[in-house]
Order: sequence, then C-alpha cells, then structure tokens
Amino acid sequence: MSVVEEVKDRTDIVEIVGQTVRLKKSGKNHTGFCPFHPNTRTPAFVVFSETGTWRCFGACNEGGDVYKFLMKKEGWDFPQTLRYLADRAGVTLETRSPAQEAQDEAKAGLRELLETAVTYFRNNLLHSPPVLEYLRKRGLQDSTLESFGIGYALAGWDSITGYLLGKGHQPADLIEAGLTIERETGGRHDRFRNRIMIPIRDSRGRITGFGARAFDPKDEPKFVNSPQTSLFDKGRLLYGLDKAGKAIRAADQATVVEGYLDVLALHQAGYQNVVSPMGTALTVEQLRILKRYTRNFVLALDADTAGDRATLRGLTIAREAMDRESDPVFDSRGLVRHEGRLDADIRIVSLPQGKDPDELIAESPASWPELVGAAKPVVEYVMDRLMAGQDLEDAKAKAQVARQVLPLIEDVADPVEREAYRQSLARRLKLDERVLLGLRSPPGRPRRSSEQTEPAPILRTRWTAAERFCLGLLLRDPELTYWIDRKLHALELEGLSPLDFYSTDSQIIFQALRSSLAQVDEEPSHFWRSILDGSTLAQAMSIVDQLEPVDFDRPRVVETVSADFLRLRKRRVESLLEQLSFQQQTVQDSGEPTDQLRYLTQEAQQLTSQKRRLEAALAGRS
Repeated sequence: MSVVEEVKDRTDIVEIVGQTVRLKKSGKNHTGFCPFHPNTRTPAFVVFSETGTWRCFGACNEGGDVYKFLMKKEGWDFPQTLRYLADRAGVTLETRSPAQEAQDEAKAGLRELLETAVTYFRNNLLHSPPVLEYLRKRGLQDSTLESFGIGYALAGWDSITGYLLGKGHQPADLIEAGLTIERETGGRHDRFRNRIMIPIRDSRGRITGFGARAFDPKDEPKFVNSPQTSLFDKGRLLYGLDKAGKAIRAADQATVVEGYLDVLALHQAGYQNVVSPMGTALTVEQLRILKRYTRNFVLALDADTAGDRATLRGLTIAREAMDRESDPVFDSRGLVRHEGRLDADIRIVSLPQGKDPDELIAESPASWPELVGAAKPVVEYVMDRLMAGQDLEDAKAKAQVARQVLPLIEDVADPVEREAYRQSLARRLKLDERVLLGLRSPPGRPRRSSEQTEPAPILRTRWTAAERFCLGLLLRDPELTYWIDRKLHALELEGLSPLDFYSTDSQIIFQALRSSLAQVDEEPSHFWRSILDGSTLAQAMSIVDQLEPVDFDRPRVVETVSADFLRLRKRRVESLLEQLSFQQQTVQDSGEPTDQLRYLTQEAQQLTSQKRRLEAALAGRS
C-alpha cells in the first residue's frame, strides 16, 4: 500500500467534509449543501462513506476523494494536502535526506530574514511623511497599507544591509535573499533604494521577495523585482493570491490586472478576487495555480497594452520584465492555447484609455463589476480590435483581418467554438465561410486533446494490477494516449480522462502526462517528470519501474491492452451509475419533482448507453 492510500485509509472523509458542510445521514451515505456554489433548496452534495468519495450533483457537478475535496476547498496542491492529512492521521511521510532538511532549514532562515526586512521597510514608511502622503493621494488607506505590509526603502546605499548585518545576519544570506548586491570591485550595497516596497507572498502567505516601485519619477526602471532566488520565482507567483484565494473561489472568477497598486486599490474597494503577475508575461504556470481556484479568468489590460492592432500579432499583460522597459505585447494565440490546455475560460477587457484600475476605482468604485462583466472571449476581443476603424468593404482589409484571425481560430480546442468563430468571422467580413476554410493555414502536428476534467468521481477501490499496468504504459510511452483515445472515439466515447483513474494522485499523474502531450518543447516522457514532484513523482516512477516489457508485435497483445483501458472506463461508468441511482432516490424521496431529477435521469440514460457500448466492445474482444 502506498503512503497516499495509507493516509486515505486512516482518514474519515465524513469528518473532514463535516468541518465545512452540515451533513445529514442518508442510509450509508451523507448529504448536504455543496460548499462550492450557492444552493439552498435541495441538498445535492453527497459523501459516499464506503468508497471515501464525494460528489456534487448540482451546479459545480464535481467530485473526487478526500484529497480532491481539500485541494478544492483550501486551494492547496497535492503535496500540501498529503502533508496535512498525513500529519492529522499520524502517518510518517518518507524521511527527508540530510541535504533536503538542510535546504528546508536554509529556506526557513531566508524567510525569517525577509520578514525582518518587511518590518524594517514598514517602519521606514511610517517615518517618511512624503512617501506616506503620496500613497494616500493614490487613494490607499493606512489600513490597506498595513494589511499588505507596504514599506519604503531609504535612499542610502547600505541602509537595509547595515541594519541586517547589525542584527547578526550573514552577508551571504543577504545576497541569497536578494536584498543586497555584491560589487565586482568588492563590497556590497542595497538592491532597493528610494523605493516603495511591496512584499510578495506565495499562496500560503509565506514571504518570497519584494516588488519595488520607484518613488522619484526620474528613477529608472520604474519597477524592480527581487532576483530569482530559492524562494522567489516570478513565473510561479501571483501578487495578492494569498488574500484573494477565498474570494476567487466564491466568485468562481479571477481577475488579473497589471500592477501591484491596482491590486491594493481593488481589494480596498471590496473586489478581492484580483491578482497580478510579477510584471512579466502571464505564464501557464501562473494560470495553472489560478486553476486550483477557478477556471474562469478575466484579464484587465491597459488600453495601451492591448489596443494597438500591431501588438495583436504577437502573452504578456504588462512588460517583458519589470527591471527594464520594453514595448507591451499581447499574444492572443498564446492565450487561446493556454485556454485549451487548461480547459479554462479566458476573457479580455480593456480599461478606458489612460486609466489604471486604481484611478477607475477612485472615480467610480461601482463601475468595476460592469467593466469586468463586459469581458469578451479572446477570439471575439481580437476580432473587434482588428476590425476597429477598418474599411471592411475593402477586399485587402478583409484579407488582412482574415489571415490574422484564422490561425487564432484554428488554435481553439473546442470544435464547436471553432466553427462558431469561423461563422462569426464570415458574417462580419461578409464572406462565404467556404472561402475562409480555403484560407486556413495548413495543418501542422495533430491537434492534441486539451487537459480535461470530468464532473464525476471514481469508485474507491484499491489500485488493481490492470490500472497500474495501463498508467505505466502511458507513462512509458505518452503517445500511446492518442491510440487509446481513437479506440474510445470509435465507440462514440470521449478520450481518456484523469477520472478514468481512481485516486487524486493517479489523476494528477495522468494530468501531467496530458500536459506533456500539449507542449512541443520537450520529449513528453521527460516533461511529465519535470512537472511532478514529491510523492506523485515517486509513485509514477515506481509504476514505470515495475512495469514488465510489453511486446506489441506479439499476437493479441494489442487487443488485450485495448481491453484493459475499456475496462477502466466501464468501471468508471458503473460507479457513476451507482451514485446517480442514490441521488435519484434521494430527490424522489424529497417529494418534489425537480429539474434536477430530470437531469439525473438523462445522465443515467447516457451512461447506460455508454456501458452497453463498452460491454459490446469487450465481448467482441474476449
């Protein structure tokens, strides 16, 4: 038994969920109102005690095991969740090596050092009236500045360096923390001077570094971040997420703005589902972090960033880097590809010309929801921008717009959306859609399925040898996933999904495998290793190492492997049917026929049809 399974076996999912949801016993199971969406009429959230799983049959229509519940509720990643439950269950995780322990200790020391710097900068601000007055004029209240720990770095060359050395900290630690720069000619000086200091924290609220805004308008660059350190990785951090997580989950939407001060102003005004990247390109890693909270993203761009049609060719929502000036770029194709890979909804809204969010909030706080509500899908946004001011009666203008928009449409993952956008483009350009089909760029590599998740849990059973075998085959040869997808598509079924596998850790492993197929920079078998860590990486490597060689040239091996994957799907369908049957009975017993009952009946009919097709396919292979 893996440590993941041992922790789960020692954890009472009813007790964990019951800390958030008022549960009522219903036979062997427990029901309540889903904590992830508003619902006050019919309890549609069920905890299946025997299998250790949960499912919402209502609006969010999601489910999983105890790990999945805590990850969704708290916004934690899998290693965080495993550590929490292991500690709670009294299970000792794998002993860390002396090198790992030393690394952890060093990071803890750097965090302590940075927290001391936060206090120092904060004290400087309180004793620097001109800086404090400037921030107040920007509309920021003292309570907001205190809540976010905003401070000020003095103009001297060795203010923070001298202070921390005087506290007994070592010069090497100051350099490692990114607070001090070592001169090539010898000696040291402060990295941040005469700057408003903005502490940057990770999603758990732990200090990682600083963003620094010049106080003197003449100083360049305007913004400077901490350098890359063992704690600070600007491509994996989002400013304000430690305070925005619960609000994002509640709103089921994350709004991404460009500036740190914009985040402060919006949070102060009550719009707390707002974060900002580190002044760099919005990375797929940052979007994946946000996806733990929601699949709905709105990018609020400065008009200058996204307004120029020339920039639409080319994802940054701000500058290429905060420590140097560069022209803003808006890579719409990058956004659409991220949207498909993440199974997300990314929308764009432009701010009024010359206005930052903090200025808009100061003028009219109530206008922000209306502005965000007007956000458009990426493709629609680009079409509007490219066509603005164009003479669409001019044949050359039509051709130019079509050649710029069509590659973007071809990158849309959903085939129905692709067709709808093509039809919209044809109508707006007053062209026959067949003409646009002829203009499409030649096909490149086969379109890869976007990462998919499904609104249903898998029956809790121990990992069978067949399941380990199937996952091992895919890990060893990720491209095999396409072959299995085709087998399922031939039965009019969707391709492999993470929820074809039983537990959260195996779903995470498969999700990493899907991600490896959705990128072109590395070999897929190398890529999934690079994005897994901790117990999930160890689990994946163990599965691969224990897998016996498979000779696909031998008779009937292909049929046997295909049948194993069909059985995985059949098990999932049967589990869903059992859970639907319970919820149908619960709704019927409530005495009031509802739309939910009709929905459950329709879903059960669809699943029954899938089960029959799978059984027929398996019977034909036996």
